[in-house]
Amino acid sequence: MLEPKSGAKKSGGSDGLQRPLKPSADLAVITGSGNIARSAVVSKMWEYIKKNNLQNPQNKREILADDKLKKIFGGKDKVSMFEMNKHLSNHLSQP
Repeated sequence: MLEPKSGAKKSGGSDGLQRPLKPSADLAVITGSGNIARSAVVSKMWEYIKKNNLQNPQNKREILADDKLKKIFGGKDKVSMFEMNKHLSNHLSQP
């Protein structure tokens, strides 16, 4: 079995979650316009969702979109928490 060389960069890992990204104008309404890590975007989204009571009471994994979230979710009225992450990717870019 081959041992990895010391100092060799691993692929994947959490570095991608901490790399600062630029939010779109629609996403910046919730996260702020400054560069932000993906993990912080998800945290801010959940703060917004809970503050505005946007989880479906019958299915907590489902997010009910208000006007601000519809712009992020491609016009959809509701998305699953897993689908939310896919939509967020469309609103984050390299600074």
